[in-house]
Amino acid sequence: MLLFKKIMKKWLKSFGWARNGLSTVWKEEANFRIELFAAFALIVFAAYFDFSVIEWVVVVAVITMVLTGEVVNTVVEDLCNKIEPRQDPAIGKIKDMAAGFVLLVSIGAGIMGSLLILAHFFSK
Repeated sequence: MLLFKKIMKKWLKSFGWARNGLSTVWKEEANFRIELFAAFALIVFAAYFDFSVIEWVVVVAVITMVLTGEVVNTVVEDLCNKIEPRQDPAIGKIKDMAAGFVLLVSIGAGIMGSLLILAHFFSK
């Protein structure tokens, strides 16, 4: 029982650190807040149009991909800024590639979301 309590305490502590990380991204990244708003709008739409289980899987997947991409991009930017606070071409390249990653994920998510939405508009 003591081992279980130790594991639970450590597990809950790690959730607290993760919550702190997401809170930081929320406070510091306007794009993250915009993406959360878009995610909420998609969830409302999906609920209104009674999406199937498979459609919900796609919705959850695209939302997770975009938000995760934004968190990773923020991590890369902050780490690069810590390593080299001055402008540096190599650091700039790394940060641009991380931003490109988020752009690609967002475009893919936008296409998938649009296809789901259009399918419901044209099926009614």
